[in-house]
Parts: sequence; structure tokens; C-alpha cells
Amino acid sequence: MSKSIKEQNDHFRKTREGGRTMMTAGISVLDGTLISEIVDHVRNFEVHHAFNKDNDPYGEHDFGSFTHKGVKIFWKIDYYDKGYKFGSPDPNNPSLTNRVLTIMKASEY
Repeated sequence: MSKSIKEQNDHFRKTREGGRTMMTAGISVLDGTLISEIVDHVRNFEVHHAFNKDNDPYGEHDFGSFTHKGVKIFWKIDYYDKGYKFGSPDPNNPSLTNRVLTIMKASEY
């Protein structure tokens, strides 16, 4: 039985297996230690915050937001085809899908 999109997103967010992680310009210019802390916070998001109807209406664990040392952070998982050119034809099928996790300052959204 295949894993749900939520389970696949959690696995990807925690391990980075099955896709790529991108950071916006606003994140990439931060101090390396701060970047590491933010990435760790994203990886362990459910330890610090609860997914609920308000922040996860579709139950896919594909978005989160938090404030870290005064900086409001958003993260988002999107689904691409294996060539990273188009959207995935079936995000629930890992043989057809690569995930992209983007981490950004909320002000960059």
C-alpha cells in the first residue's frame, strides 16, 4: 500500500529524500547558523507546532509558518514531474513525483 501524500510530505520534509530544498534570496543571505536553525525548525515542524484545520486544510502537511528570532518564515512543498519541468500528474505516486520544499521569509511571499 502506498503512503498518503501527508506521509510522503512528512518523510521528504524530515529527510529531503525525493526532491529538492530551495531557499529564497532573503533566507540565503542570513547567517549560516540561523539558516541551520530555520531548516531544523522546518524539518521538525510538528514538534513545535500542531498541524490543524486552519494551517493544513487538506491534511497534506505541505505548508507551515513560524517566527524564528523575530523573522516570520513560510515553507511550502510543491509537486513536480520527474524532470522538474511541470506539475506532477499524480502527487500521490512517488514514481511520477519530485517534491520541492521552498523556505522563505514571509515578506518575500
